[in-house]
Amino acid sequence: MRAEICLFRRDSRAWHSGAIINFRGDTDHSPSVSCSAASKDGPRTNQEIRVPEVQLIDHEGENRGIVAIEEAMGIATEAGLDLVEIQPNAKPPVCKILDYGRFKYQAQKKAAETRKRQKTYEIKEIKMRPNIDTHDYDVKMRNMGRFFEDGDKVKVTLRFRGREMAHQDLGYKLLQKVKTEVAEVAKCESEPKLEGRQMVMLLAPIQR
Repeated sequence: MRAEICLFRRDSRAWHSGAIINFRGDTDHSPSVSCSAASKDGPRTNQEIRVPEVQLIDHEGENRGIVAIEEAMGIATEAGLDLVEIQPNAKPPVCKILDYGRFKYQAQKKAAETRKRQKTYEIKEIKMRPNIDTHDYDVKMRNMGRFFEDGDKVKVTLRFRGREMAHQDLGYKLLQKVKTEVAEVAKCESEPKLEGRQMVMLLAPIQR
């Protein structure tokens, strides 16, 4: 059977870990197991910060320099706030006095906003004809609106058949009408242009 004993002593800068002692009486000089707090989500706070001293930033943003952990905890307690480790790899670690509940909420909110900005989008396609009737047009415009609400872009494709190619101006006017009707929720990323026997336009939702 083997036991590990972590011995700590205080000097001006850091804790020193003693050697590992076993029941046979000999000394094991293999690397000792860290006695730091168990890993957790987010930074260590208050009693979880197990170091002799820290670089302290108080709740007013003032740098207090290097202070003993007991002093830092006392200042945080007196202010009714938390001591939060914000730079654990610094020597000594940098800690700040703040409202951890609010800090965590703001961090989660910022992460959510970042994920929202990074959301992948699809390019949906709406197909029309130059002589599309009113009912079909209204249905396609409603579908387009739903695509914009989902954050997707829309490629509007207007296909010409036979002699319709001689009336490209009608197709252009129809796409301009579409662009005007969605102007409050979408912007035109690619103006109407002819590609073979079809005219295409790309619309993207306006980020709110």
